[in-house]
Amino acid sequence: MSQTRHVPVMLQRCLDLLAPALEVPSPHQPVVVDCTLGLGGHSEALLAAFPTARLIALDRDKEALRLSGQRLAPYGDRATLVHAVYDELPEVLARLGVPKVQGILFDLGVSSMQLDEADRGFAYAQDAPLDMRMDQTTGISAAEVLNTYPPGELVRILRAYGEEKQAKRIVSAIVREREKKPFSNSARLVELIRDSLPQAAKRTGGNPAKRTFQALRIEVNGELSVLERAIPAAVGALAVGGRIAVLSYHSLEDRLVKQVFAAGAANTAPPGLPVVPERYQPRLKLLTRGAELPTEEEVAENRRAAPARLRGAQRIREEER
Repeated sequence: MSQTRHVPVMLQRCLDLLAPALEVPSPHQPVVVDCTLGLGGHSEALLAAFPTARLIALDRDKEALRLSGQRLAPYGDRATLVHAVYDELPEVLARLGVPKVQGILFDLGVSSMQLDEADRGFAYAQDAPLDMRMDQTTGISAAEVLNTYPPGELVRILRAYGEEKQAKRIVSAIVREREKKPFSNSARLVELIRDSLPQAAKRTGGNPAKRTFQALRIEVNGELSVLERAIPAAVGALAVGGRIAVLSYHSLEDRLVKQVFAAGAANTAPPGLPVVPERYQPRLKLLTRGAELPTEEEVAENRRAAPARLRGAQRIREEER
């Protein structure tokens, strides 16, 4: 088991962003939600840093919930762990009888546990079954996507989710090969991608299979459609004064977060009004200038932090009814 799996990304900066909402003395216990529990690194730090807070943590991966449950056991009933996808946050809060929360954290992308457990098929560096489901009890695997999707749909996925310029070449090779024998393991796919790319494309940007694996993972787990629902739902769950911090790892995720935050921070009044009525006033205040990046020191210590982008926002008013 590699040590990198226990290093939460941009941890101190996330705690600093959320602190003003979780340190306020209040008659009620402040509630913080970790929407992406993983191995519990961020959750453990939140419980330790804010001793009066209650944590609600979500994950779709049952193995992550089991391991984190052991890690967070010392905090007793301050931690409530829930098997759910993060766009189910409103239902989870309703079930727990929590109307509004003071802090929300998202750490998007694949947990380091999933990358490190060879048999999950997330990593292109080792041969494994092409599964890639974060919740292995439901949905279709990466192998099924490769073996059954029409070529045009595969090209769309590789372009949209992997930003893969060579999508057509790769898909032509996949279609040719799957007719001979369906795909089941990652090594064969990695080799096929290497063989189908022109020399120049192989020289840049790390492992040439990286973009295709990212695209398949996003498709298998419905990550972008889930995120499109989850970020507005999370903003809606924040109490006034509450704060949200979102760590994303590729431009598509970051763009979605940026759009939701920008819309919430905008004045929506028609132009020319002498006084802007309350209902048109911004609901959010941005806490980061653009997306913040990890420091060079952090990237040197934890290579998985390299692509991270952090955005934060604060709820400054209620929705108008």
